[in-house]
Amino acid sequence: MDNISREMAKIACQALGEKKAADVRIIEISDISPLADYFIIATGSNTNQIQAMVDAVDEALTKAGYQVKQIEGNRNSSWILMDYRDIIVHIFSEEDRLFYNLEKIWTDGKRIEMEDLA
Repeated sequence: MDNISREMAKIACQALGEKKAADVRIIEISDISPLADYFIIATGSNTNQIQAMVDAVDEALTKAGYQVKQIEGNRNSSWILMDYRDIIVHIFSEEDRLFYNLEKIWTDGKRIEMEDLA
């Protein structure tokens, strides 16, 4: 894990905050998985807010010079996955977040607070 992935996570979380994302969680997975350094999980209240969150994250990270590798899901999805290699952002509807419960699946990861990214 390096400062780049930390900076990416910080930028993504700030963008989510600007769009009033609910219950933003940051899980450091660098020690337990080769997938990424961080998972960022957030909840949107409806498809419009979810899409606004996706757009905000992508715009902020692109502006900072980071390109998305892949986005899974579309404008009508209730779970969108944004893969930036070093970080993976999951944006869910409340119902899907409860159903998939990534926080429980990744309990071996280390929970990080937003302040700790600074």
